[in-house]
Amino acid sequence: MPTHRRAALVTLVSALLALGVPGAVAQAGAASSDHLASPADLYVSPAGNDHADGTARHPVRTLERARDLARTRAAHLTADLTIHLASGTYRLTDPLVLDARDSGTGGHKVVWQGTGATVVSGGRQVTGWSPVAGRPGLWSAPAPHGLTDTRQLYVDGVRAQRARGAVPVTLTQTATGYTASSDTIAHFKRPSDAEFVYTSGESLWNIERNGLGQWTEPRCRIASAEGTTITMAQPCWDNSNKRVEFPDIPGRTVSMVGPGHLTNSGKATYIENAFELLDQPGEWYLDRGAHRVYYMPRKGENLARADVEAAAAEKLVDGRGTVDAPVHDIAFRGLRFSYATWLTPSGPEGFSEIQAGYTVTGDKGWATQGLCQYVEGGTCPFASWTKMPGNVSFAHGQRIDFADDVFAHLGAAGLDLGTGSEDSTVSGSIFTDISGNGLQIGGVDGQTPASGVQVTNNHLYGLPREYHGGVAVLNGYTRHDTIAHNQIDHVGYSAVSMGWGGWPDKIGDPATPNPSHDNEVRDNLIFDYMQMLDDGGGVYTQGLTGTSMADGEKVTSNVIHDQWGLGKSVYTDNGCTYETVQGNVLYHASYANVASRHTDYRDGLGNNDPTLVKDNWWEEGTADGDNKGLVTTGNKIMTALSDVPADIVANAGLEPAHRALLQRTIGGPSAPEAPSRVGTSTAGADALYVTFNPSFVEGSAPVTGYTARAYDITGKQVGEQAVTAADFRRTALVRLGGLPSSGGPFTVTVTAANAYGTSAPSLASLPLTPTAATTLPPAPTSPKLRTRSTAATLAWTPPTATGDAKVIGYRVTVSDGRDPIDVAGRDVLVTQPSAKGMFRVIGGLKPGTTYTVTVAAVTAAGTGPSATVTATTTS
Repeated sequence: MPTHRRAALVTLVSALLALGVPGAVAQAGAASSDHLASPADLYVSPAGNDHADGTARHPVRTLERARDLARTRAAHLTADLTIHLASGTYRLTDPLVLDARDSGTGGHKVVWQGTGATVVSGGRQVTGWSPVAGRPGLWSAPAPHGLTDTRQLYVDGVRAQRARGAVPVTLTQTATGYTASSDTIAHFKRPSDAEFVYTSGESLWNIERNGLGQWTEPRCRIASAEGTTITMAQPCWDNSNKRVEFPDIPGRTVSMVGPGHLTNSGKATYIENAFELLDQPGEWYLDRGAHRVYYMPRKGENLARADVEAAAAEKLVDGRGTVDAPVHDIAFRGLRFSYATWLTPSGPEGFSEIQAGYTVTGDKGWATQGLCQYVEGGTCPFASWTKMPGNVSFAHGQRIDFADDVFAHLGAAGLDLGTGSEDSTVSGSIFTDISGNGLQIGGVDGQTPASGVQVTNNHLYGLPREYHGGVAVLNGYTRHDTIAHNQIDHVGYSAVSMGWGGWPDKIGDPATPNPSHDNEVRDNLIFDYMQMLDDGGGVYTQGLTGTSMADGEKVTSNVIHDQWGLGKSVYTDNGCTYETVQGNVLYHASYANVASRHTDYRDGLGNNDPTLVKDNWWEEGTADGDNKGLVTTGNKIMTALSDVPADIVANAGLEPAHRALLQRTIGGPSAPEAPSRVGTSTAGADALYVTFNPSFVEGSAPVTGYTARAYDITGKQVGEQAVTAADFRRTALVRLGGLPSSGGPFTVTVTAANAYGTSAPSLASLPLTPTAATTLPPAPTSPKLRTRSTAATLAWTPPTATGDAKVIGYRVTVSDGRDPIDVAGRDVLVTQPSAKGMFRVIGGLKPGTTYTVTVAAVTAAGTGPSATVTATTTS
């Protein structure tokens, strides 16, 4: 990631970064290994020969041959056995399968050592491009031999977008799919290739919520389209629409996670993977029947010279240990894992998401999967849904180490250290451009939990690219795991997700028993998270985390800031028990720094789940106290980052020896990904306010600005307004004025720009006709002033009704005569529809002084009446 993409926190240690050299860690590892090469070591080269003996002078060619030779030597090691992989690309059609026979012995490891330029690839090159007659700008090529399907295409290391666009018909949901307003989709070249995507999120402004919860983005393929009848693929359709609800609790699913069916009458947000939608540079389509790839090049791309890769293999490395025969003592260093796909979402199962990449699967999965004691025939344990696979994966792996590696251009989860993983490490590695979760640890299926996994000094960013409800690090039921000194930034949903199975507290039942204990999330730097979906956090955790406060989960000394969606810095969700949140720096969240209070249903005493929130630097300002087991103590209000001791800030994130990771650029030069979720609100008779989710995939340089464009019902552009990225970060708004007084409604698209170019346009907003705004909003409610000696947190509840325009800000006045404080930002927008609490810190106060503070909502109509609160600062 380029240096200029780092947040202000990282500038405090810029002098240390200047000492780093890109790739230095991996290169040093390779040099050290070469220096200590043993006569038993093996050598592999893309130019080698599998009939050779694997010596330095006569390397073998394939990873499989190197593995087989290593098996003959691994049983009686007296030193580490290193398999030296020369620079270059090693193409796999099947995964490198490792089992107990491939393990190190005698306390020594089998080390797969790359150079930093060693690529383990599941891709097939696409060559032979030619222009498509009658379609200016569109090119095609024969699909590579053996490629029957893929969901990802990359051009010079840059992910291309599967052809997508607005649903071209009006859909009315039926039991098996939809009735369409016309037969347009039935006339698609291959309707059964097309996939409906249901984007979720907070219903703010002129945006529809179409998924299975604000944290999900399910997908289902069309099975057939005949006339106006659209039949959806099964079981995806039923698994997304028939989830069992409690008969005596209206709207509450037995899963207790999200709705029982696709919301908004099941309307799809957009449609993807149809030839007819190929209309933007950077889009592609695989015609499986004709065995041909279509692509519309971006500006500057030359397909005669470009390296075009279709992801083909679904796994690159598959570690198949068992309880009785674990795979163990293996290391991977200096390798890059790329160009793998995942085809299940393209099939009948689709992607019926529950949370964090877990899905409901199987015929009638909606009726029984993971529902345990709550339905007859329910499978256990509760909430044991289907986990997204990893393109690199290990089950029952012990002492498996990944260091100085890159996981990029991948189509499922990047790395899965699954059931039975023990005493393994992931360090000094990069995770980016991954379709789903970055790193997965353990599982939730009740089998052997992961234990002793250490995830340290990694950089995870620019993900998930396809399944936007994915997270950077997903940790299930585990013990003694540590997630420390990582930098996680520019992610679509939560950064770290811990635990599972706490949802039964929604109906007054205790969280699902599980083996988790002694896990910690510490010293991480997390920022620019939840940039696409809502209801998550920088660290999201739920369920029983241990057996006592002593062995419960610890979230300590992290720096977490700049959340975009609706959520919290540290989100202690349902059933989160024995949680410690201590010594963190938490700021710029939407409505809470720490969400903590849940009733403990393990007994009938009415206490809260035991939780300690201590000694954090935050903006929330909640007073000290013991609320039936929820202990809040010693937290400090911060007015600015400069209030926090510099050593606390400097210690978070990558340690000095690993900060060169931030300098590395993965993939070729590229413009940003398009913004998403464009919404509009009236800004007067001739203007619209526009908001959108920014591009969390910034490309090869930071986003410098955005441009919003308005179109009338004929598709003619009628307005345009640019905004810098810095101004948009501050306001979350663009005012698009000078629109025609007639000719509405108008739709709006947004593009993002960086030093390498401009993104494709976003999907268009819903149509809206601007109107004059004359009715002022009512006053906010429940104002509170949480005081300290020289600062106070002003908290209030947004008005639920806003007159004839939406709230775009608040105005705060302080009785000491200072200028009014104008409150703006994304939290203003996302908290208003559901009346989530807002807060802002007021600094520069005097100890022991009484202050009166007012807060008023602002809309296009003006500033409404104020709510008033008076309090005295502490001495």
